[in-house]
Amino acid sequence: MNATFANLAAAHRSRAREFGPRVALRYKRDGIYHDLTWRDYRDLADAVAAELIGFGVEPGDRIAIFSENRFEWLVADLAILSTGAADVPLHASLAAPQAEYQLAHSGSRGVVVGGREQFDKVVSSLDRLPDLEWIIIFDHLDRPIAGDLSVHTWDGVERRGRDALPRFYGDIHAREAALDRSSIATVIYTSGTTGPPKGVVLTHGNLLSNAEGTLEAKGVEEDDILLNWLPFSHIYARTVDHYLPMLAGATVALAESVDTVIENLSEVAPTWMASVPRLYEKIWNGVVESSFDERRARLKKLFGPRLRGLSSGGAPLPRFVDEGFAAAEVPIYEGYGLTESSPVITFNTPGNARHGTVGKAIPGVEIKIAADGEILTKGPHVMLGYWKDPDATRETIVDGWLRTGDVGEIDADGFLTITDRKKDIIITSGGKNVAPGEIERLLTSDPYIDQAVVHGDGRPFLTALIVPNPDATRRKANELGCALDPRGDFIESPPLNAFFADRVERLMRTVSPPERVKAFLLLNRPFSVDSGELTPTLKLRRGRIVDEYRSELDVLYAER
Repeated sequence: MNATFANLAAAHRSRAREFGPRVALRYKRDGIYHDLTWRDYRDLADAVAAELIGFGVEPGDRIAIFSENRFEWLVADLAILSTGAADVPLHASLAAPQAEYQLAHSGSRGVVVGGREQFDKVVSSLDRLPDLEWIIIFDHLDRPIAGDLSVHTWDGVERRGRDALPRFYGDIHAREAALDRSSIATVIYTSGTTGPPKGVVLTHGNLLSNAEGTLEAKGVEEDDILLNWLPFSHIYARTVDHYLPMLAGATVALAESVDTVIENLSEVAPTWMASVPRLYEKIWNGVVESSFDERRARLKKLFGPRLRGLSSGGAPLPRFVDEGFAAAEVPIYEGYGLTESSPVITFNTPGNARHGTVGKAIPGVEIKIAADGEILTKGPHVMLGYWKDPDATRETIVDGWLRTGDVGEIDADGFLTITDRKKDIIITSGGKNVAPGEIERLLTSDPYIDQAVVHGDGRPFLTALIVPNPDATRRKANELGCALDPRGDFIESPPLNAFFADRVERLMRTVSPPERVKAFLLLNRPFSVDSGELTPTLKLRRGRIVDEYRSELDVLYAER
């Protein structure tokens, strides 16, 4: 990639001209994969852009996309950008009040929804969304009524847009020509692990520079095939599975859902796939008890013969998973970033990776460690600011340096290691600072433990909520000759609790006494997005989880 583009729409248009009949996107419908060429991809985006201009969309407007992943999501994104507007991606799983907040706070004039579920959530909030004027629906719905709002089908928008394109083609090109790297491309809301979500304002330059730097580090080429399953409403997938392959001219194949990733891997045989650690952990737990040779064979068969590498981000990758995949010659390259940095800051790359770290800064990105250990970053990837929140912007960006809120170390070779979230640090009643993420990663390194949340702020010692690996725990229960004995959310089988107590005690011998978990509760269900315990990108909402089980955790302290 030699060209430098002024904006994302220009980059896509250039790639469509260059690659024309080659396959840009693959998506599954009615049980089979369909191909969309670069030429058709661009033509479809232009048709939708023409209809949006016909709706009265102006440069600088905000248009929301509230849908699960599908190829139309990507077309809508590029169409919105070609009008000069900015899009506001909403996670498809948001509850109605959450969607209402983001639509209202962003002042979105229109919203593109996936289907009935998202449509009904928007309609339930119409009287509190004064800026909203119209809705476009990807799916065909019976009687989609939305009060005074105009409702349009995606097929109708495409058809009318093609007819109107000759009239608006010049306008589209003029609007694209007016965009530069300082123009706003998106307002994307943080997951809200603490407090209400903030609208992160990212420019065309933020996203382009980050895709360019990651592409240079990663080395994706035009004959690569990337399998996507992470939500495009999250900045990680949007940059590495949308804009990066766009710049490379590579093909993106869309998985149907997180539940079909394994099946889609065998159908697509990708060269690259990006994921959060949770998927890799689940796959590892399914093969860990196999012999080394069998484990290696199963992993290589699962990811296919063309795989060049896997990417991991969004949360810490357990060291044992990283090293286990590497030993099986299925490499995972861990990176680090956040929404406010577009998102990639550092990345382990082929030929330049170090286990236990999140890699080196990608080209164009600076990093340093503040006096209190916080990771700071500077460069063209740093957000413009928070939407309608200048105070938070000033607190987060100081002298051009973005305060990440994460604590870490940079070694002599430039590799970054994350130790914890600054705001998640636990201070025990004895004054000991404990990084809960480190203890949680230690706990989940055990094959019998899938998830863990550590608690103990202001307390004399640490406690934990532990989610066991269900298959391994059932086998152990059979071996011990006992039942799981679930009581509400908890497993209260004395033999199993004793078994886990022994494993936890052995794990805790590797840390100092104040950092040791001394009591725990076994849960009989995983933390989930639907329950609000995980963000849509599968990060733990520690505060919510602890509040949910606070009374049970209090008992652990009362008993000692």
